[in-house]
Amino acid sequence: MLWTLFWVNFLGTIYGYIWYGNQLKFTAENMSPLYLPFVPDSPTASLFFTWFLLILLLRRANDKDTGRKPSGGLQSFVEAFAVITSFKYGIWAVAMIMAGAYQGDRLVWQDWMLTFSHLGMAMEALLYYRFYRFRWMAVLFAACWVLLNDIMDYAVGIYPWLPEVLEDDLTPIASFTMLLSWASIAVALLLWRWRVRKERKETGTKSV
Repeated sequence: MLWTLFWVNFLGTIYGYIWYGNQLKFTAENMSPLYLPFVPDSPTASLFFTWFLLILLLRRANDKDTGRKPSGGLQSFVEAFAVITSFKYGIWAVAMIMAGAYQGDRLVWQDWMLTFSHLGMAMEALLYYRFYRFRWMAVLFAACWVLLNDIMDYAVGIYPWLPEVLEDDLTPIASFTMLLSWASIAVALLLWRWRVRKERKETGTKSV
């Protein structure tokens, strides 16, 4: 099951970067190559969740146990980043597709495929809560990137290309995106707090 989910996310990540191909090319040629890391939001979220799944698979293969020790360093950041961005962009993409449809954009099969795949992103970020071991500092660093990404998207203008009917709604979309970022950060902090309280109750020790 875990390997299946890994490959689904891995292939979805590749498809996502291909999907952003035209915008990546446009950004590099007409704006700046330095902006490229901020362009493919959902594929990067999926990439980090795929990375988290690989860590989990390797952890299980090595010791047959997910363990209770908090993750440190890069691994902790990968987990926190995966949770925040997968939850955020999973919801964001579906909201934009439905908002476009509400304003008259005609939905095609790709829109429905993106809707279900992004709902899956948001759901898996929550469903795997028992395996997260990130620390609160990792949430802080991931939050800084996510909020910077929002600034780059709507101050610089490298937000994901939207349905044409939404192009005149950038101000409310920017506000919604920022609120969703804070909500996703709060979700990650709640998951961290839940783990810490659970471990303290079970072991009587302090976790961070």
